[in-house]
Amino acid sequence: MTAHCADILIHINESLDDASIHDIERDISMIEGVYSVCTYENTRHLMLVDYDPGCVASQELLDKMKNHGLHAKLIGL
Repeated sequence: MTAHCADILIHINESLDDASIHDIERDISMIEGVYSVCTYENTRHLMLVDYDPGCVASQELLDKMKNHGLHAKLIGL
């Protein structure tokens, strides 16, 4: 089976400190099929996730954010 790569941008409504962002990045990166998770210092409300849509659905990525008590939405669907 060939791996495919897609990326999704997640907008986070809350302002997060470094520790919270790193916790969320770590949790999402541990999902099977996720290749990388990135948040930049000057756009802390946006998280870019590269993943294999054959292994994980974008909704699952969003649900993980909501499990952290965040209000977030997918951008780029």
